[in-house]
Parts: sequence; structure tokens; C-alpha cells
Amino acid sequence: MLRASLLAALLLMPLATAGRAQGTSAGTPVSYTVVDDAIPRPLTASPGDASRGRAIVANRSVGLCLLCHSGPIPEERFQGTLAPSLGGAGTRWSVAQLRLRIVDGSRLNPDTIMPPYYRTTGLVRVARAFEGKTILTAEQIEDVVAYLATLKEQ
Repeated sequence: MLRASLLAALLLMPLATAGRAQGTSAGTPVSYTVVDDAIPRPLTASPGDASRGRAIVANRSVGLCLLCHSGPIPEERFQGTLAPSLGGAGTRWSVAQLRLRIVDGSRLNPDTIMPPYYRTTGLVRVARAFEGKTILTAEQIEDVVAYLATLKEQ
């Protein structure tokens, strides 16, 4: 029952967030190259900002990260337990590995329930208004990566 509710929420998430997230983007998603289990090159020319990334992770209307994950964000109650804690993410994975996990975690685990935050193809049941749009912009991806890379302790 809980898993079904969670899956429904994740399926509806692009409908609720894609328009807002895309609003700061310059259009079509940038291309990237996956090497092994990582995306080595940033999606933007400017480095991500960890404080903006923390705000995205904590925001229940943008990333919805805390729906499934818990993390070192004590002011946010009711954090998830379905996915690994974000605490220590910067120790467990490199910046390039974190980037792929956020862009499209299904490249590593086809059965993941984590949405592909920066993929526009191969999706099912996307509203016409959101076709071709990502959940997060390239800038937001880099901000989240910058934040997660700071999380060294579990």
C-alpha cells in the first residue's frame, strides 16, 4: 500500500514540478556522456552552489528527495526511509557518480523508483505540456551534486 502510494506520487511528480524547474532553463537539455558509473563533466559551465542544492533537496515541491531519502536536514520532519540516507553521500560517491545518480539512476539500477531528474526520453505517461522537459534544470542538478558532495559524514 505504501509502495503503491509512493509510486503514484513519483509518477505525478513531473506533472507538479517540471514546469517550475524548467522555468530557469535555457531550453533543450544539454547532452552528456556516461563513463562507467558516472557523468564526469558538469552539465553547466558554472559550478554548482551547495546552499542552493541543499534548498532543492529540502524542498518538498521541487526535488522531493526527502520523500524517499533521509538526510542531515534536521528542520525537515518526516524524512523517507525507502532509499539510502543522503548522509555521507560525498564519501560514498564521487561528484561524477553523484551526477549520474541524479540525472538518471535507472542507468545503474533499472528497477529503481528514483525518477530520472534530467531525462526526457523513454518516459511513460508524461503530460503533453511537460514532454521534452526535465524535472530539474542542468543548474539545479549541479547545485544538488555540489550539496551532496559536501556530505562527508554519515
